[in-house]
Amino acid sequence: MAMIRIESLVILSLALGLLEMTVSGASVSYDHRALVIDGKRRVLISGSIHYPRSTPEMWPDLIQKSKDGGLDVIETYVFWNLHEPTRNQYDFEGRKDLVRFVKTVAEAGLLVHLRIGPYVCAEWNYGGFPLWLHFIPGIKFRTDNEPFKAEMKRFTAKVVDMMKQEKLYASQGGPIILSQVENEYGNIDSAYGSAAKSYINWAATMAISLDTGVPWVMCQQSDAPDPIINTCNGFYCDQFTPNSKNKPKMWTENWSGWFQSFGGAVPYRPVEDLAFAVARFFQLGGTFQNYYMYHGGTNFGRTTGGPFITTSYDYDAPIDEYGLPRQPKWGHLKDVHKAIKLCEAALVATDPAVTSLGPNLEVPLYTRQDQDYVLLFLPILVPNLRQQLISMINAAVVSPTFRRQYLKGNIVSPEAIQSDWSWVNEPVGISKNNAFTKVGLLEQINTTADVSDYLWYSLSIGIQEDESQTVLHVESLGHALHAFINGKLAGSGRGNSGNAKVALDIPITLTSGKSTIDLLSLTVGLQNYGAFFDTWGAGITGPVKLKGLKNGTTIDLSSQQWTYQIGLKGEELRLSSGSSSRWVSQSPLPTKQTLIWYKTNFNAPAGNNPVALDLTGMGKGEAWVNGQSIGRYWPTYISSNSGCTDSCDYRGSFSANKCLKNCGKPSQQLYHVPRSWLKSTMNTLVLFEEIGGDPTQITIVTRQVGNLCSWVSESHPLPVDMWSSDQYRGNKPGPVLSMKCPSPNQVITYIKFASFGTPRGTCGSYSHGKCSSTKALSIVRKACIGLKSCNIGVSVDTFGDPCSGVTKSLVVEASCT
Repeated sequence: MAMIRIESLVILSLALGLLEMTVSGASVSYDHRALVIDGKRRVLISGSIHYPRSTPEMWPDLIQKSKDGGLDVIETYVFWNLHEPTRNQYDFEGRKDLVRFVKTVAEAGLLVHLRIGPYVCAEWNYGGFPLWLHFIPGIKFRTDNEPFKAEMKRFTAKVVDMMKQEKLYASQGGPIILSQVENEYGNIDSAYGSAAKSYINWAATMAISLDTGVPWVMCQQSDAPDPIINTCNGFYCDQFTPNSKNKPKMWTENWSGWFQSFGGAVPYRPVEDLAFAVARFFQLGGTFQNYYMYHGGTNFGRTTGGPFITTSYDYDAPIDEYGLPRQPKWGHLKDVHKAIKLCEAALVATDPAVTSLGPNLEVPLYTRQDQDYVLLFLPILVPNLRQQLISMINAAVVSPTFRRQYLKGNIVSPEAIQSDWSWVNEPVGISKNNAFTKVGLLEQINTTADVSDYLWYSLSIGIQEDESQTVLHVESLGHALHAFINGKLAGSGRGNSGNAKVALDIPITLTSGKSTIDLLSLTVGLQNYGAFFDTWGAGITGPVKLKGLKNGTTIDLSSQQWTYQIGLKGEELRLSSGSSSRWVSQSPLPTKQTLIWYKTNFNAPAGNNPVALDLTGMGKGEAWVNGQSIGRYWPTYISSNSGCTDSCDYRGSFSANKCLKNCGKPSQQLYHVPRSWLKSTMNTLVLFEEIGGDPTQITIVTRQVGNLCSWVSESHPLPVDMWSSDQYRGNKPGPVLSMKCPSPNQVITYIKFASFGTPRGTCGSYSHGKCSSTKALSIVRKACIGLKSCNIGVSVDTFGDPCSGVTKSLVVEASCT
């Protein structure tokens, strides 16, 4: 008679073991429980990394950290407008090298989920669609429209053919086990009427016809036709049910945090809630789960959508924008993944039987005695119990620090700082030969085709002497505008992520006779989500009026003949390269001035730590390093003073605005500069400043790991690496505090704090409680100093018993160098 092994897990700890994921000519299919690879059901843990939001030089390390964190699969969108900016002209170089990215994932032994879309949303400019698509006659996006379907099929087939040519599908021996067509269409398909159903059926048929040899999915599409798998996106997907009993329960976007907008506070999601959501999903029958994002990265250039999405796409992901593990989130989830993988055989063998024990109490049971196991999930839906248990897996915290220095290193005098800068004034109004005139006000996106953020609207008007005092009224669809009267800034306005529109009433003084009104309209990323989002406009569509003239009259200028200029003179001159002969280096350096280009040179900080620019002191604009755009900057857009709390209670349902920080501060202050874009010396920094700033205040920042902190109590379970059936027989070992320096060349050099007993505080501000062992500091120093990592048993056997009858904890704060 076979012995039955019982594995009991609390909901949070469900998670283990990373199997080497090499697939050689694999068969990939699915049944009602899981994806099936070479005849074997698999529990798969995935994470999103978008290749253009980092650099090829960063990819291997990001992917290895993902593997070390317990992932099996890397998921990425494919960005149509990035690869085909001009129709039939493709670009797959550098950060756009999709094939290289997929091969890099394969080299690490991981699998790939390729989300072709080609609509991606992703807070990406125009949802990933190229702007030229908008101008095809008769086209309507994402519906049963022949021009759109023809272009969508052509690009999707292009991507599939590229992958096939490189033998990257699992059926060819490659890493790609899944592909996605369309994206979250079910959220908005009702707006398209009956054409939505025929479009989705067409998209499914088109995808299957490409014969990839792997399954296709549609996320948030409850009517996805067979054999397409419909999947779930959200903060929680444990209650999700596929639309067929023959399809597995899959979660393509588990939002690890949330995106940020200029003018908004920084959102974050506590790892306790995230881990609970993951464990609960697998507890109730899920077998594929993907973190959106696992590494968010950076929106370089003008790739942000929204509008108003920040350049940083950090997303509070387990790996931060700079490529460093975010602790305790990364380590906590790593342990959850290990616990899940310990139970993989049981999880895929059968369906869970869920028994209710009363309100907020239930027991899911996986049992197959013929296969020698029973898997029992202990109920922990009671809020207080969940709070106690969910934090038991990983208690390590890494506190990052930022080391700042001026661009020129040691500063000798303000004069010396200014002498290192040069500038070029951007002309107000019309300055390019390709300007044109039109009667009436033009919508911006249709006019510029998004080749620039900027569109000038210029008008010359005649005014009688006694009508010079008036009010200029301007209405715009967004996203921001600056009004100039006779070359001088008269006023500015901006929208926000909730309402992009701008309306201004500016008291002005016009010159008797001829006066010039120059309106600079600008976009901050194009709309990326919503039904018919491609038709949402931008720019000054009016009315534009002069109000309060003589006798209270109003002049509507909207239907006058306006002169238009697409983009800036500095863009035409390619000032962003820094190589133009127009740069001026005379003193004094103009500061706090609108519409000006700045340039300087700087040396890269020593070492390999990630680099950013602190653009405090600047207003709004765009920055380039060695000709590469690091994105839009806007440190003067301050978040609201309300909505943030000192700590966030993760219990209960999570939402995007539940946990916020950085209220009353710039939405984004630091701007990532990839190390691979830097030379050791003579790097060129160029900025275009719209509203006025002082470039001499810019500092260069390196992101470094500060202190390591860990808190483990006597009631913690064993480290997951030590879990096995044998460990639960006889005398099992107790909990262990583990510390490890984040970089391979670092060692623990200093123990800032150590206490065994009832310590208080948080990382960086620990203190001893009423009960504390006098031996803790010396024991920890002896165990850890000079080592890359150390493990210390958390028990009275190690430290003695400073207070019997009380559950004690070991808290350590250390430094690595």
